[in-house]
Amino acid sequence: MKLILSYMGKYKASIFFGMFLKLLATLSELMIPYILEHLIDEVVPLGQLEQVLVWGFLMIVTAIVTRQLNVWANRRGVENAHNVSYDVRQDLFTKTANLSGSQFDAFGLPSLISRMTSDSYNVQNAVRSLQTMCIRAPIMLVGGIIVTMTMDPVLSSILCVMVPILTVIIIGVSRYGIPLYNKVQERLDDVVRIMRENITGIRVVKALSKADYEKRHFGTANDAMTKSDIRASTVMAIPGPFMQTCLNTGLTLVVIIGAGRVNDGVMKPGVILAFLTYFNMVMQGVMGINRIFMMISKASASADRIGKVLSAEVDQRVLSPEEARQPAGDEFIRFEHVNFSYNAGGEVADDAAFAGEGREQCLYDISFVLKRGESLGIIGPTGCGKTTVVNLLMRFYDVEDGGVFVDGRDVRTYEKDELHRKFGVVFQNDIVFFNTLRENIRFGRDLSEEELRRAVEDAAAAEYVDSLERGLDYQADIKGANLSGGQKQRLLIARALVGDPEILILDDSSSALDYKTDAMLRRAIFEHHRNSTTVMVAQRVSSIQNMTHILVMDNGRCIGYGSHEELLNTCPEYREIYQTQMGAMA
Repeated sequence: MKLILSYMGKYKASIFFGMFLKLLATLSELMIPYILEHLIDEVVPLGQLEQVLVWGFLMIVTAIVTRQLNVWANRRGVENAHNVSYDVRQDLFTKTANLSGSQFDAFGLPSLISRMTSDSYNVQNAVRSLQTMCIRAPIMLVGGIIVTMTMDPVLSSILCVMVPILTVIIIGVSRYGIPLYNKVQERLDDVVRIMRENITGIRVVKALSKADYEKRHFGTANDAMTKSDIRASTVMAIPGPFMQTCLNTGLTLVVIIGAGRVNDGVMKPGVILAFLTYFNMVMQGVMGINRIFMMISKASASADRIGKVLSAEVDQRVLSPEEARQPAGDEFIRFEHVNFSYNAGGEVADDAAFAGEGREQCLYDISFVLKRGESLGIIGPTGCGKTTVVNLLMRFYDVEDGGVFVDGRDVRTYEKDELHRKFGVVFQNDIVFFNTLRENIRFGRDLSEEELRRAVEDAAAAEYVDSLERGLDYQADIKGANLSGGQKQRLLIARALVGDPEILILDDSSSALDYKTDAMLRRAIFEHHRNSTTVMVAQRVSSIQNMTHILVMDNGRCIGYGSHEELLNTCPEYREIYQTQMGAMA
């Protein structure tokens, strides 16, 4: 709850004003039965119609004022709740965007999504309840008891016996319910993960006729979440039947005992009618407190999950030059005896970002150097660590041993934005956003039309862009669903090339391109981006054979390094790949 209260502090003036309106509305509502009792017991017996009309009009005015105050208070409460949840989501998104690769892996993408959605929604509901129900319910409870004690202490004693019993039950159940809601959110993470996997891979599921299999898989996770939710809700609903029973029992006792006291002449009839209303108000207050505890229990579990992300300490601080390793040479890019394994410091989430190699050692003693304007091709079997080299170069992760250097500096001495501005990147599983082609390439950067056009041409995308009715203003669907694989890759390459980056990273970015288009792309990069230092991860020898250097990898190790001609003579594995691929082409 500390997290929720800290975010509410920004809007404390508006929140306090809304709570003050709710206070006035509740006090006004408490006056209505009192006016009714006075009207029946004191005014009606006088037989004066004018007095009856005056007090009746007063009841109507009080009811209208109560309603209007409640409308204003509820509206203010909803507005404040939305503002708080907006801030939570903004901070959560910003924090998530700045998590290191290891932290992202530890939390897991499905869990981060559910924290951003369902958890923030639970916080929003709690903030709204704190401003409305947390004022109305206690005042109804306490105020109702106080007023009834002034009217008839004997009948009021019925409330004084029932309320403490129900309060103890509510507190006990709520303390037990918070861990249960934590479990519900964890199960929701599993549901989100499976749903995301199936939506993303729906074509594979259909192609392999595994819809029923995935339905059962999802059903298992959905059942687990539903059972956890039912258990938590059942526990938190325990006080409800007790309250209803107490309410009905109390009302019955009020009628029986009140009728006897009226018959004995110690109490007036209007008191019974007012008391029944107050009794109902008090029980509503108790039930409201129960709902508050339910809401707070759920929100506390969600706030804890959100807080774990927001409070995650930066595990990739910027090092001073004195703390950092010094490169052995002045080359533009240098890897020095790099060793690395994913999640070396903790458990792995099921959905790891950027990395696909798993928990084992991924790189062993990797070293290479590139001068400014040179190029490096990386080739090897799937899972050998090619993408990991890119991840370390961009400092998505930190090395365990050795050093990574860019422009004569340890990458750990750069601010993230300072480092990443040097790069133009196409990742292996990159994303096309739901926007125009122009905005997908521009991506928030201040670029001229000439720069955009040149990037499109260099990416060999001009022909298909010009064939579209709206050209660069063509609307791409989510994940580029209305574009072919080759069209998406050329669009992504244009995004990377625009602005002529110092370092160009192409991670298996031409796999969907035909050989002619791939050759056109490589020629354009060589001719128009010769100042960019290029690192290309590829499966085709033809894509990298003209690179200045080629790094051949297998099981996280360098098994060959040199030019194309050198590797044909010195690296049997590279020669085998070349002969297999070029022979197939022949």
